[in-house]
Parts: sequence; structure tokens; C-alpha cells
Amino acid sequence: MTHIRIPTPLRPYTAGLREIEVDGKTVRDILQEVTSKYPSIQPHLYDDEGNLRAYVNIFINEEDIRNLSGHETPVEENDKLMIVPSIAGGSDESEILPFVDHAALRANQVSIIAFLLIAFVADLPLISSIIASIMLLGTLTKKPGFLPIYRALRWIGIVKPDRLRDYSEPHQFAQGFGAVVLFLAAGTFFFELPIVGWTLVGVVIFLAGLNLLLGFCVGCAVYYWFNRLGLPFFQRAAPIDRTPGSRPTREKAI
Repeated sequence: MTHIRIPTPLRPYTAGLREIEVDGKTVRDILQEVTSKYPSIQPHLYDDEGNLRAYVNIFINEEDIRNLSGHETPVEENDKLMIVPSIAGGSDESEILPFVDHAALRANQVSIIAFLLIAFVADLPLISSIIASIMLLGTLTKKPGFLPIYRALRWIGIVKPDRLRDYSEPHQFAQGFGAVVLFLAAGTFFFELPIVGWTLVGVVIFLAGLNLLLGFCVGCAVYYWFNRLGLPFFQRAAPIDRTPGSRPTREKAI
């Protein structure tokens, strides 16, 4: 049997229980059993289309299932599961934010900077094109492109998760924007304009470094600006407790 921890806001829907003993081979099985035993909790976990709500995070052994195999993530007997809803600070307490692992974002930024510097020093534009492809793939899959490197660093104990209340969509947009700039650089290399190409590569290095060292994500700020303009696909408004694009303050995860 596996235990799943229920956060305080959802305990009224589980008869006040802090933990529930459940059985299942995947996260989907576990959540189905929870909602079967306590039907009133289901609308707080899933929307009308049966999708996990954006502000609900499921962690297995401190790893967000969105970074694993989602609902199909296998569950072993001694695994620890947590349901983690989160609420942003500010005057409107109903504004809800999920947790985003900023350690994974920083590992992604370090990887981008390192590989692009290698490309520049070795004068190998092909490397920058490969980095662009990895970043684009990460954007399309809604994950940091260099997530495998982060997982390897976690496995050997070099880094630990740093989950902060934030939206992931602006970071995905920022990563996609960087990929587009690098693809433009690839085009200039093709037309034998290396100075322009390496300048564009330098822009991506600068933006990644700005985020890594100073905690300001230019791509995220642009995302929130597009949201204020009412553009489609930019549905997340900037949290009211911080400057758009700035890194959220660290607080203990529930």
C-alpha cells in the first residue's frame, strides 16, 4: 500500500485525513482510488474535461509528475506521494500558483550558456543549432530542454529541487524565444554572416546569464506584457506580488 498526503485546504473533502492509504501501480490508479473514496475532492483536482487543474501539483518522492510520465508515472510500495495546491501572495488570496522547480531552470540556463560558449570558442555553429533544437523540443514538451542533465545532477547529489510558486508558461515561452533566436543565427551562418550569427548567439547567452545570475527572465517579462495586451495564448497574468519577470521569493513548500 502507498500513502498520499493531503494538504490542509483539501482535508475537509477527505474527512479530515492528513494521509490516505491507497493501492495502485500508477499515479492515475492512486488518484482514481482517492476520488472514488472521496468524490467531493474530485472537482478540486480535475476540471470539467478531466484534466488535472493547473494549480494542483502531484509529487512523487519530491519530483513533480509533470517532469516524469504524468499520470502514467509508476508507483512503488514505498513511494511517497503528495498533492500540493499553492496560493500566491498578494491581496487576492484566490490567485493560485503551481510550484515550479527553479533548480531545473537554472540547470537549463547553465547548460545553454556552457554549450553555446563551447560552440563559439570552437567556432562550431552546428552546436548552436543543436542547442536550438533541444530548447525547441523542451518548449513543445513543456519542460526544460536540458532536464536530463538536471536529473543526473540530482541523482549524484550536486543539486536539490528548489520549488517556488510560479507559472511555468512564461519560462516555456522564454525558452522558445531563445530557440527562435538561435535558429535565426543558424540562418545567418548559412548565408555566411558569422558576425551576425555569433552576435545572436551572444544575445541568448546574455539573456540566460541575466536570468541565472540576477534572477530576471526577460522572456517571462515579455510574456506577461503580451498578456496585458490581450494577445491569445498568453493567458497567465503576472503575479501581483512581484515585478513581471523577476524570480519569486523562496518560501517553504507545503
